[in-house]
Amino acid sequence: MDAAVLQVIKDLNKKHGQGTVVKASDITQELVPRMTSGSLGVDLILGGGWPANQAVEVVGESSHGKTALVLKTIAANQERDPEWTAVWIAAEEWVPSYASMLGVDLDRVLVVETNIMEHAFDAVLKFATTKKVDCVVVDSMPALVPLPEDEKDMEGMTVGRGALITNRFFRKLGAALKRSLIEEERPILCICINQYRQLIGVTHGPDRTTPGGQGKNYAFFVRVEVKRDSWIEVGPAGNKTKVGQGIRVRTTKNKTAPPGRTAYVDYYFANGGDVSRGQYDITKELVSLATLYGCIERKGAWYYYGDYKWQGADAVLDSVREDLDLRDELHAAVRECARTGLVL
Repeated sequence: MDAAVLQVIKDLNKKHGQGTVVKASDITQELVPRMTSGSLGVDLILGGGWPANQAVEVVGESSHGKTALVLKTIAANQERDPEWTAVWIAAEEWVPSYASMLGVDLDRVLVVETNIMEHAFDAVLKFATTKKVDCVVVDSMPALVPLPEDEKDMEGMTVGRGALITNRFFRKLGAALKRSLIEEERPILCICINQYRQLIGVTHGPDRTTPGGQGKNYAFFVRVEVKRDSWIEVGPAGNKTKVGQGIRVRTTKNKTAPPGRTAYVDYYFANGGDVSRGQYDITKELVSLATLYGCIERKGAWYYYGDYKWQGADAVLDSVREDLDLRDELHAAVRECARTGLVL
């Protein structure tokens, strides 16, 4: 390599930190490490799971499953790694009993209670730069209030200041989440929970937006929309009880996989039949995906997989729930189909 180029590399690494400029052949770390969402279907539409060392947004209406999706993400990764630790910026109320119900190990969650925007963003940046935590969650963006606004009465609101602070925060966040390409460093995921706000007087184009200004939308590596698709009810007709909800998760932005992909998962907030409260119906999700990908072949009311043969969808579900080896086999088959390029 030319001496002038080597000198530029040396100068840049000295000025901006060792590893700023490296040969592509020297890169040993995965460029976009992945962290599971706890749902196979959601992992597939994301491109293999949440992208680590990036900021992602989870947005949706109130009580549609946003917080459940994020808490299940924490629980699933804690189950895989006994050292996995999350930081929860609680601008809204943190409910430990709800998190525990979803499987979260509370001993490995640090809660920062503040709704002051500057304080919350400062905590995110400081925890991210330690490289000692695995996930930082902001719950939620609309609940954060700029410090000058917090000190004023209702007539003295500072219009636009929140968007300015948010844009400044995301410019700094990229550097805080950055990890080495050549040395093994602990990856981190930043999840921002957001909500829709209606745009008043709009007659053409989108009639809703998310707080924080438009600049933040460019900073997110992935944006997903969470929406309740249906209620899950049990009991006799006329006296049914809601025990869960079908959640639809759709990617509206994704830098490493096609956007506009949708996953469906049933989430139970109360005990309901074969699924305990706080859990996804992972068996139903797996069977649906296996059928969609063609791993399980359907002919009329009959379902076929290898030497297995079932009549009716309920028979398939019962069999997969009971046979853990079959469940693992189907799981691997679905992932292989996804790897070979079949798009949902």
